[in-house]
Parts: sequence; structure tokens; C-alpha cells
Amino acid sequence: MPYLLIKDLPRYDCLLKAAKEFPDLDPSAAEAFLHLLRTGDEVFSVTDRSMVEHHISQGRFGVLMLLWRSAQSRPLDLLGGVDASLRTPAELADAAGVTRATMTGLVDTLERDGFVKREPDPNDRRMISVRLTSGGERFLQDFLPGHFKTITALMSPLSESERKTLVGLLGKIQQQAAVLGLAKPVSALVPVG
Repeated sequence: MPYLLIKDLPRYDCLLKAAKEFPDLDPSAAEAFLHLLRTGDEVFSVTDRSMVEHHISQGRFGVLMLLWRSAQSRPLDLLGGVDASLRTPAELADAAGVTRATMTGLVDTLERDGFVKREPDPNDRRMISVRLTSGGERFLQDFLPGHFKTITALMSPLSESERKTLVGLLGKIQQQAAVLGLAKPVSALVPVG
């Protein structure tokens, strides 16, 4: 579902007029914000269509990628001989930024489809780890080439330099969102009555 429920964004002169009524409205900030949300919705829509065609959700795909990345970057813990591609559901939830209950649901459906397998943790038998199966690996091998082509096509209007600039600018917004997310809500700072 889109975050921005309007397709026809207000023109800058409309934002200037609105700023006269609402002094806290910064027209250039509002314009940039609306375009950021609109672009995110459009990009999400393009990638989501491909995922629907492959019977996978964004959330399930994210879990597969976390497990795949773990297997790629840490194939074997050299000190303990432990397969480092195993991740606990709690680790996956933290890495994905979702609740543990949400991760349980995602892992349940991925396991049902044969993409992941739960197994006892080799270090602590009381814990459960999740592993990418050969079926999950095959799915990613089939899906990723087209997914990466879509990403490349989406970003093709930007030069390499523009992409680096965009990443830097988005990083600044992400940092500010994190700061604001840690701050008390504005309603808690304003005395009531």
C-alpha cells in the first residue's frame, strides 16, 4: 500500500500559499518530502509487481536476503567450525527491523514453502536457528537476476556521480529520521490545557 495517497502533488506556488496560513510549513521541505514519498511509492510498486509474480512478499524476500548475505559473507566460523549462515529468529528480526512475532510469521511461511529450515542451534540446543535451504537458494538464483535488472533500470536515469550524491542525501535524511524517532513526540512537549 502506498504511503502517499495522492498522485497529483501540489505545485510549489500552492505550497507557498499554504505557508501563509501555516507558518511552520517550509514549502521547499514539503516539496522535497512529498517527492521523496511519491518516488518511494513508485519504486516500491515496480519491485512489488515482480515479487507478486514470483509469489513472494517484500518481507519474506528480505528474510531470504538476510540469510543469503550471511551465508555469502560468513560461510564458516573458522574458530569454532560452526556454520555462520545460521541466524536466530531474534537476530533476523533485529536485522530486518521488525518484531519477533512478525519474524515468526515470515519464517513460518518461508519454511512452509521450503525456502528455510529451522534447526536446533549448534551452540545452544535450547535455541532455534534458521537456515536457507537449497530451495531458497534456487529461488534467489532464479529471482535475483531479474530483480537486479529492475533496480538497474530504475536507477538508469542517474549518472554514477548522481547516485552517490543521492545516497549521501538520503543518508542525511535517514540520520535525521533516527534522531526524530528517538525524540519525544511533539505532543508530549506541548502542554495541554
